[in-house]
Amino acid sequence: MTRRVQVGTVAIGGGAPVSVQSMTNTDTRDVEATLAQIRALAQAGADIVRVSVYDMDCAKAVRALVDGSPVPLVADIHFDYRLAIAAAENGISKLRINPGNIGGERNVRALADCVKAHHIPVRIGVNSGSVEREILQKYGGPTPEGMLESALGHARMLERCGFYDMVLSMKASNVPDTYAVYRLAAERCDYPLHVGVTEAGLPGEGTLKSAIGIGALLLAGIGDTIRVSLTGDPVPEVRAGLDILRAVGLRRDHISYISCPTCGRTCIDVGGIMARVQKELADVRAPLKVAVMGCVVNGPGEAREADVGVAGGRDGGALFVKGKAPRKIQGDLAQALIDEVRAMLRAEGEGLS
Repeated sequence: MTRRVQVGTVAIGGGAPVSVQSMTNTDTRDVEATLAQIRALAQAGADIVRVSVYDMDCAKAVRALVDGSPVPLVADIHFDYRLAIAAAENGISKLRINPGNIGGERNVRALADCVKAHHIPVRIGVNSGSVEREILQKYGGPTPEGMLESALGHARMLERCGFYDMVLSMKASNVPDTYAVYRLAAERCDYPLHVGVTEAGLPGEGTLKSAIGIGALLLAGIGDTIRVSLTGDPVPEVRAGLDILRAVGLRRDHISYISCPTCGRTCIDVGGIMARVQKELADVRAPLKVAVMGCVVNGPGEAREADVGVAGGRDGGALFVKGKAPRKIQGDLAQALIDEVRAMLRAEGEGLS
């Protein structure tokens, strides 16, 4: 198990729930626009949000952002340790900075003294595009071994200052290298790991790459916080991150839907029924399994295993509830399923947002 650090109200590592992060792409100096995006990300389900701090005006804006944010904020800083200190003094909950590029041991020690005084963790973030030249030469490119060596080298700079509240990330833009470097990191250190496929691309292909890379690591028990990196509006990153956690069984705050892919035996409009059910039950926050099946081959078995399921036949359908004997239904199968789910939630007194 990894060690634990505290990012405001959110714990990372040490068995804490895997958190979802994203990053604003507004001008950080524009407090109103940046806060609006932070709130949109939080509304979508982000646990932590990162903002770029690239000059002193950004660092000064941190105070207003922290005061107005519903979630802990991370300051993303490169090269200038003074920006990190200013962000810390203005209330930031975490820093993302690589000690090796802030100007030597004196600056690293000043940074370490500051974050220790303010009880702020630091993420050491190495991407395949930011590995030091000597490591690239040693390994012949940004290999998984080289990325981990870079990250641990940065971490040792803070360790020599007596600081250990760190999170590590080593991200590649391809899935195999991302998977390999995090497997190595999990073997060689106990720092919490921030997992993601960097620069994954647009929603669609980028979401798929992220789901494979992040999901595979989470299934292997690796990863304490995640970020899906997609080009454009960051809100889809959060939704994708939550979907990944739900798919691997680490978030049980939603309905898990099962529906058959359909074939020539299909007797009902499976796609239409499922689309309507998902839309009308979008407010449900309960760990239910709901099934819509289209024929008599696999349909009854799958529907019976769900909390609520419908299996369609030529003359209507069968509604299954908690594995009990089904009851025959006619007419609007979608409405029958929706009504049954809501009746179940009312009886249990939970599950609606």
